[in-house]
Amino acid sequence: MEDIFAYIDRNKQSFIERLQWLCRQPSIAAQNVGIQETAGMVAKLMEEIGIRPQLYATDGAPVVYGAAGSGARTLLIYNHYDVQPPEPLELWESPPFAAEVRDGKLYARGSADNKGNLVARLCAVEAWFKTRGSLPLNVKFVVEGEEEVSSSHLHQFVRQHKDFIQSDGCIWEAGGKDIQENPGLYMGAKGILYVELESKGANRDLHSSQAVVVPNPAWKLVWALSTLKDRHEHILIDGFYDDVVEPTPVEMEYLRRIAASRDDDVRRRDLGIDQFLLGVTGLQLVKRNLYQPTCTICGLISGYTGQGSKTVLPSLARAKIDFRLVPNQRPDDILEKLRRHLSQQGFADIEVRSLGAEYPARTPVDSTLAKVVEETAKEIYGREPVVSPTMAATGPMWELTAQFGIPTVGTGSGYAHSNGHAPNENIRLDDWFQHMRHVALIFDRFAKAPENSKPQ
Repeated sequence: MEDIFAYIDRNKQSFIERLQWLCRQPSIAAQNVGIQETAGMVAKLMEEIGIRPQLYATDGAPVVYGAAGSGARTLLIYNHYDVQPPEPLELWESPPFAAEVRDGKLYARGSADNKGNLVARLCAVEAWFKTRGSLPLNVKFVVEGEEEVSSSHLHQFVRQHKDFIQSDGCIWEAGGKDIQENPGLYMGAKGILYVELESKGANRDLHSSQAVVVPNPAWKLVWALSTLKDRHEHILIDGFYDDVVEPTPVEMEYLRRIAASRDDDVRRRDLGIDQFLLGVTGLQLVKRNLYQPTCTICGLISGYTGQGSKTVLPSLARAKIDFRLVPNQRPDDILEKLRRHLSQQGFADIEVRSLGAEYPARTPVDSTLAKVVEETAKEIYGREPVVSPTMAATGPMWELTAQFGIPTVGTGSGYAHSNGHAPNENIRLDDWFQHMRHVALIFDRFAKAPENSKPQ
């Protein structure tokens, strides 16, 4: 692999400029900003590298598909080109789409999540083409533009093009190093139900002196929210936990290894908190993080929130909430239970809108691909990776791979302070080039893996 790694080293600057070019294009799925333009740019990158791209329309963002190589094995690579909204803008040290390089880091919305990983993988393909003339296996890219809004229309592509995604394994979009610099590998994902609650009062904002006679929708919303979860972190929606399953004995063994590899105090101090919720530590902290569902208030909007005071009785109040779901919970079932709960608690007039939903996913922790990614990670990073049977975050893993039995492994170029979904999102360029080499090595080793270990 020395020739391939040498090619990567010789072309570092041009690869960085390629990533900057993509990161400077806004592609905010939640606001439908720059989506079509960015899909075209991804297709252009594929074409420049030697992958024939195809854009497939959905009722939302286009899916960019590309395939290259030949061989007995096929590796699917999933990424997304959409990003989170960059707000609050005032907290960025440089403009979110400037893609500035400072102190060995590239700062941009989408640098870690997920344009960095996408470009690194495309560059790994180029390195193979330029040094060996071809890939040692079939590689298929599926790059979508709605991951940050629950991949709302990816199912349309999947239903119409199942043959495009058939493969022996999939490299997932996410991954990186933890606070102790251990590379992480992930084999599953939580699901999600994202909702918006809306409470209405009078037909316009009023002087706050009217608060003794006119209902305040903000208070109603606060009261409704208080019925969803108690102070012991127990979610109070009837039947919410009915379908939650415990990790298997094999998965529990992986959780013990994760707990043994981590220093809870280092992570706690990094977050600036006195303790984790409920005071959990060690194995229970890991298990709770990966195998318990959540109910999280992501945002509250009502009345006046600017500088100084404004005595106003708001006419409208909204809350955005996400529920992270674990096997075998279903987002449609949780949505129905949420609506029933609010009605039973006297809040039937609060409107509940679903803004996104995805199923949780499990894939094998002992697949051929998982073993290859783990072994190659040791070589590239020089230390044992932390292997997790699932991740606390969400993606369309069930839709794209898990429902078809395709083993899936997440790995990537992020690190503990990449600030994904937050201001000053960034990647360390050294990590980025490590991920590029890792992917290039995975191509080689997965192609050579013994036939008798090939997933059935």
